Amino acid sequence: MTGGTAASRGPWRGWRVAAEEALYGPGGFYHRAEGPAGHFRTSVHASPLFAGAVARLLCRVDGVLGNPPVLDFVDMAAGRGELAAGVLAALPAEVAARTRVHAVERAARPPDLDTRIHWRAEPPPGSTGLLFANEWLDNVPVDVAETDAAGVPRRVLVRADGAERLGEPVAGDDARWLARWWPPAPEAGLRAEIGLPRDLAWASAVGTLERGLAVAVDYAHALDARPPFGTLTGFRDGRGTAPVPDGSCDLTAHVALDACAAAPAGTSSRPLPAPRLLRQRDALRALGVDGARPPLALASEHPAAYVRALASAGAAAELTAPGGLGDFGWLLQPVAVPAAPLLLDPEP
Repeated sequence: MTGGTAASRGPWRGWRVAAEEALYGPGGFYHRAEGPAGHFRTSVHASPLFAGAVARLLCRVDGVLGNPPVLDFVDMAAGRGELAAGVLAALPAEVAARTRVHAVERAARPPDLDTRIHWRAEPPPGSTGLLFANEWLDNVPVDVAETDAAGVPRRVLVRADGAERLGEPVAGDDARWLARWWPPAPEAGLRAEIGLPRDLAWASAVGTLERGLAVAVDYAHALDARPPFGTLTGFRDGRGTAPVPDGSCDLTAHVALDACAAAPAGTSSRPLPAPRLLRQRDALRALGVDGARPPLALASEHPAAYVRALASAGAAAELTAPGGLGDFGWLLQPVAVPAAPLLLDPEP
C-alpha cells in the first residue's frame, strides 16, 4: 500500500469504474506512448503466423460471402495496429484490393500506420466480413464480488493505491448474472468477476456485423471450472504484478466466454447460428498453423529451407502450446451466413 492521506489515495469505487479510468481515462494505461506491446506479449506479437492464420480465416469468410466487392476486416482492441497491418500484408493481392480494414482502438492512431487502415473508436455499423477481437474482452472492466462471513456476495471496492474493502451486496442484473454464470460460493473470501459488461460489449460488437463472422480470442474459463479467487491481475514491463488502478499497469481478468456466447442470441432481433467455442491450438491447426518439425531430410537437401521451416515450427508451437497461448479460448459467431464452413472443426 502506498503512503499519503486517505484523500490523496482517492475514493472507494467498484473495480469496474476504477479500472475504466485507470485504463482508458486521461493519462490511462492504454494511452501511454509505448503501447500494450511494451508491457505484455500477445499471439499477434509472438509470430506473424498468427496474422497469417487470421488472413486465411478472412479468405474463408470471403468465400462464404461470395467474394463481395467490399470485404471488411474489423480489428477490435487494435493496440498499435499490428494485427490489422499483418493481416493486410498476408492477404492475396486480389482479396487485399477489396478489403477495407478497420482498427478499433481508444488510443490515438500511430503516426506510421499503413494509410489503408481506417482508425476508429467504435466498430463500423453494417460491416460485411470478419470482426476479430484478440484479447479485447479481458480488458473490458468488470466488477469483483467477494463472499462475506455471512455467505453474502458483496461488491469489492478499491482505491487508486489498490487497497480494498467490501461494499454493498450484489443485486439486480449483476446478481442474476452471478447466479447463472458464476454461482457465488458460501465460503468467506471467495471471489467472482461479474462478466455482464463483457457479454453486453460482445453482443454490441456482433450486432455491427451485417453478414460474416465475429471471433473473440481470450484467456477464458468455463462454468464448471471458475477460479475460486477470480483472475484479476496486473501487467507491467512484461511481468505480472498486483492489480492497482492508478494507470501504471494493465488490468486484466479472464473471460467467461461461455456467457459471452449466449449473449448475442439473447439480444439480437434476428436468429443467429449456434456459436462455437474451441481452444486456440485447435483453431490455428484448422487454419494451417502446425508446430510439427520439418523432416530431417530437408536439412541435407535444402539447408536454408530447413532452418526457415524449423523457425516457423517453433513459432507455431508457441502459438499452440498447452499451458500457454494454445489454451486461449476462441468464440466464433457466424452472422447471416452458413455456419459450417466457418466454425473451424479441428482435424480428427
